[in-house]
Parts: sequence; structure tokens; C-alpha cells
Amino acid sequence: MSVSNTMASMMRLTLLWFCALALAACSSTKPTAYSGLDSAPLLTANQHDDTSRVPYSYTPPVNWNTFTAVILEPVVIYRGPDQQFGALAEADKASLASYMQNQFSQKLATRFTFNNTVTPHTLRVRITLTGAVTNTPVLGTLSRFDLAGGIYNGVQTARDREGTLTGSVIYAVEIYRAHDNRLLQAFITKQYPSPWNLSASMGALAASKAGIEKGADALLAQLK
Repeated sequence: MSVSNTMASMMRLTLLWFCALALAACSSTKPTAYSGLDSAPLLTANQHDDTSRVPYSYTPPVNWNTFTAVILEPVVIYRGPDQQFGALAEADKASLASYMQNQFSQKLATRFTFNNTVTPHTLRVRITLTGAVTNTPVLGTLSRFDLAGGIYNGVQTARDREGTLTGSVIYAVEIYRAHDNRLLQAFITKQYPSPWNLSASMGALAASKAGIEKGADALLAQLK
């Protein structure tokens, strides 16, 4: 085969790979305003979210500085017909819920006192795990080193978007004023690691867990 034919074949393969990446991006799971949530009637499309991480929210003005304590309810696994777990095993759902409980507890403890005694300065936080996608074994990692995959993931990193064949986690956060159960804020979020977080591409739930860590950090930053 001549050099020109070889180059033409490589270009065709690269083009096909880019097309496959584009199709994968288009088929990425998009969260919905889950009908079974208490806050569902108040959730609206988030016009200020350029990354699609928080597509739906309810965000009235709140002075978070007036709150010093928090009650974190046990993470709930969503069972509504519009859940987005696909074929994820129940054991994996339970594993992610447990990991969320641990990560959010650790992060919130750096800002709030955990106390079951309700006062006007206590928040009650409810987290509902509504969906998750696992990593694609082997190919997810290899796509970071392939020429076309490397370029695509570089662009996605700059845009703070999902990498190729990467898992993610979707959940709802509802924050109440504990003493009167007034809803202060609610949102749906989809979290995933940076495309160049290679460790997050290894293991079926690694990306979902990395997304949980990012989400816990984001919530803490929001409440400070």
C-alpha cells in the first residue's frame, strides 16, 4: 500500500472515530425534572447553566450565612418511572448512595454542625440519587490516548463537558429550613469527572464516584 493510500485510510478512520464520538456525545444521558420529587412542581430550566451540569433548579434568594447546623437525611434511591439508571444493578445503586452519604457528610461537616436538634438556624438536606451511567470498560481509558479521542477529550476538558465513554451520576438536592420545612432551594445535577482524570475512567463506578466528589465540593462552595 502506498504512503498516500495509508494516509487516506488513517484519515478515514480518524473521521469515523470523530463521528462515533459525536454520536456518543449526542446520546449522553440528559437529566429530567423527575416527577416523583417533592420539589418537581417548582423546578424550572436553568438558563444560567452553560455546562449542563445543573439543568433544572429552584433558587429563590437565601442568606446561607444565617444557618450554622445541618441535618443530612439518608440518601434516597429514586424509584420513579422516569429514573435514569438503565440496567445498573441494585448493588451498584446502593454502593453509590452509600458513597454519596459519606462524601456529602464529610464536606458539609467542614461548614456546619451536625445536630438533630432543630433550630431556626438548621438546614435539612435531602439528596436523591436519580440516575447513573457506568464507564465503558477499557475503551473509555484507551480513548484518552487515541489521536482523535485525545483531541476530542481536550476540547471537552476546556468546555467542562463529559469525556468519551465516561460514566456519570445524576441526583437531586432539596434544601429545607428545618424548623418549618420551607423549601429554600432545589436542583437536579449531573456530575462527572474531567475527561483527563484517568483514574476515573478505570472501574465501572469510578467516574460516578468522582462525580459525587465534585458534587459534594460544589454544594459546600454554594452554601459557604
